[in-house]
Amino acid sequence: MNSPGLRLVFAGTPEFSVPCLEACRASGAEVVAVYTQPDRPAGRGRKLTPSPVKQAALAAGMAVEQPESLKSAEAQQALAAYQPDLLVVVAYGLILPRKVLAIPRLGCWNVHASLLPRWRGAAPIQRAILAGDSESGVDLMQMEAGLDTGPVLLQRRTPIARVDTGGSLHDRLSALGAEVLAEGLRQVLAGETLAATPQPEEGVLYAHKLDKAEAKLDFSKPAVELERQVRAFDPWPVAEGEIAGEPLRIWAAQAIELDHHAAPGDVLAAGRDGIDIACGRGALRVTFLQRAGGKRIGAVDYLNARPELRQPR
Repeated sequence: MNSPGLRLVFAGTPEFSVPCLEACRASGAEVVAVYTQPDRPAGRGRKLTPSPVKQAALAAGMAVEQPESLKSAEAQQALAAYQPDLLVVVAYGLILPRKVLAIPRLGCWNVHASLLPRWRGAAPIQRAILAGDSESGVDLMQMEAGLDTGPVLLQRRTPIARVDTGGSLHDRLSALGAEVLAEGLRQVLAGETLAATPQPEEGVLYAHKLDKAEAKLDFSKPAVELERQVRAFDPWPVAEGEIAGEPLRIWAAQAIELDHHAAPGDVLAAGRDGIDIACGRGALRVTFLQRAGGKRIGAVDYLNARPELRQPR
C-alpha cells in the first residue's frame, strides 16, 4: 500500500550532508523545510558564510531555518508548525532535545558515518583511520535521547584502504549515506516498516572531536601509527612534523619497514622517492609536504630547495 505522502524536514550543515539532502528531494517526499546552522565567519576575511546545506537548499528554492538552538519553546513551536512526518538529521551539529525528537509522527532519523556502536560522536571518519580499522560504513539510525545510541534501521559497509585519507573516506561515506537514506525513504513511501535493530552493548567507542594539537607527529612512535595520522588528518587539520629543524605540514607519507639505530626524527635518506624519517619503529617516508606560507609540494621539489638534505639510500 502506498504512503499518501511524507512531509519531511531535513537538518544538516556541512558538505557531507548535501548528498543526503539531494536524496530527500529525489525520493518523492515533500521537503517542507531545511534546518542548518547559522552562517559562520570563514576564509581569510572572516566573512559570514552560509553552510553548504544552506547553499544547496536555497539553490533548490527550499525554506531554510537557522536557529541558534532548538532548546527554546519558540524554536520547537516553529518546527512543529511544519507538521513533519519525519525529521532527517545528517551532521547537523546541534543537540536535539527530547521534545524535538517527539515532534515528527515517525520520529527522527540520523545518518551516521560509522558502524555503530563503534565510533559514536563527532569525528568517526578520522578516528576509524587513526585506529587502523579495516572497514567503516554508514548507519541509518532511529534517533533517541542518547548520543548515537538509537537502533539501526539500515547499514552500508565499505573497506578502508591503506591509501584512504580523511577526505577520500568522507566522500565515499557521504555518497553511501545518501544511498542508505534513499533506500529507507523508498521503503517508508511504499508503506513498509523498517526493522529497528538495537545496538549491541559491547564495542562502544566514542569518536571525540578532532583537536588541532593531535596533528603534531611524534617520531618516537611507530611509523605505521604516524602514517595513519597523516592520512586521517588530510584535509584537516593536516599533520605537522619537523624535518631537519624546519616545521612542516605533512600531507602524504607511508610507513616503511626498516631496521635502524637512528634517533627518532633523524633523516635516514632523501631523494626521488621521498624523505625517510626515523621513527620509534620503522621509518616514515614523506612524499608531499608544505612549508610555512607555501603551497603543497612534492618531496623532490622540497629537496631542490634544501639540497643539503639529499642522502642516498
